[in-house]
Amino acid sequence: MNDTLSSTAAHADPLTIAGTQYRSRLLTGTGKYTDLTQTRAATQAAGAQIVTVAIRRTNIGQHADEPSLLEALPPEEFTLLPNTAGCYTAKDAVRTCHLARELLDGHSLVKLEVLGDERTLFPDVPATLEAAATLVKDGFDVMVYTNDDPIMAKRFEEIGCVAVMPLAAPIGSGLGIQNPYNILTIVEQAKVPVLVDAGVGTASDAAFAMELGCDGVLMNTAIAGARDAVMMAHAMRLGVEAGRLAFRAGRIPKRRYATASSPIEGIFF
Repeated sequence: MNDTLSSTAAHADPLTIAGTQYRSRLLTGTGKYTDLTQTRAATQAAGAQIVTVAIRRTNIGQHADEPSLLEALPPEEFTLLPNTAGCYTAKDAVRTCHLARELLDGHSLVKLEVLGDERTLFPDVPATLEAAATLVKDGFDVMVYTNDDPIMAKRFEEIGCVAVMPLAAPIGSGLGIQNPYNILTIVEQAKVPVLVDAGVGTASDAAFAMELGCDGVLMNTAIAGARDAVMMAHAMRLGVEAGRLAFRAGRIPKRRYATASSPIEGIFF
């Protein structure tokens, strides 16, 4: 795929979240990199326009005497997506989002996650539903991390979340999509963007998510934990773009038996 075709395809097929259009369908996290220089290099290699920020763990100005993420990824260049990583109650998650809004001058787009326990990092869905309802009522545009249950995904959409983000596998596991048919069902019934969040291990996982019809993919560990984070970020970008193009182009149906590649009618001898 040449860069011109890729760029043209992205412009013709933007990702729209809360009324804003983005060329890139790859969202990246900002944790686990060796330093801010690598964070920026990997983000640029990924082509990401939306980057998540763990408000409770990342300096975005709370500590004036320490390096700030905003110096590497300024808001004028990237859409910052504050997240509630590390929150285990609805109350903590809501408070964290309000803190983010104060730190980022009224920023309303947030990624909500309320975790159930430290071992699995699976979402606490009842607590997430509670927090989502409160945040939507408070005027936030909520992108919500949840499990791969189509019923729960529908509930979050009905509450008013602007995007649903089912996990592919446990956070940081790199296992890839474990329940593709659940993800497919979520995609088929959704009227808001569906982005796979968590569990991606390599570029083929990202491509698979996009081939299922997902609107985007969010990842952090798969890039930051790679031997060469910048190179992996570029690979993930290509995987997302290839998967999206393949979804739009339409794959051939799977068949049990072979079909000849060349026509069998009208042969000369």
